Amino acid sequence: MKPAAASKPERSGRLSAEDWAQAALDLIAEQGVAAVAVEPLARRLGVTKGSFYWHFPSRDALLQAALERWETVEQEEIFGKLESVGDPRERLHALFQVVAHEHQAHLIYSELLKALDHPTVNPVIGRVSRRRFEYLSALFRQAGLAGAAAQHRARLAYAAYVGFLQLNMQLNMQFDVPSGASSNPTRMQREEFEDYVEHMMETLIPDGAAPTPSAPPEASSAT
Repeated sequence: MKPAAASKPERSGRLSAEDWAQAALDLIAEQGVAAVAVEPLARRLGVTKGSFYWHFPSRDALLQAALERWETVEQEEIFGKLESVGDPRERLHALFQVVAHEHQAHLIYSELLKALDHPTVNPVIGRVSRRRFEYLSALFRQAGLAGAAAQHRARLAYAAYVGFLQLNMQLNMQFDVPSGASSNPTRMQREEFEDYVEHMMETLIPDGAAPTPSAPPEASSAT
């Protein structure tokens, strides 16, 4: 029988609710939504379960806080980085590049897609998807596409993103990794991944003279 894994030494100082929420997100990225539980997180953080119950009444409350943190970080770290980019097509290029290289966000989102039947996960994914679609639609309109065409292009861009993640899950592919020989035929090398991202941008971002630069579209936070 394998000995129980030793827990980390008890931390000095109290952990915040944000510390617990981030640890839950890290665990989701590694093992999925079902792995989020108080005891393994306490061991990971090097604290007792009492630290958890100081902040949260239940595991479901922690999961809710973790997903809300994921939403907020996306709002600030992804959309926030684009506010200073005036030209709409340049903003689309920047968005594609930022999203393509947010590896942790890919892992979290992929695991959340596997848990759409969870009552806490489903509404969050719905909000995030609507916000992303509205943001893309506004950007494509600013880049010169008419209303319906902008929506179609936004839908195509978002479907390409979600489809790529689903393909990774189905084929157990890995991507954005250091280049070199690999015995895994489904492993996508870094150069191939970067070529794919460039192809996506060339295919989806409109050509031609851009309209007058405008303020970045707001990423709606409405529930």
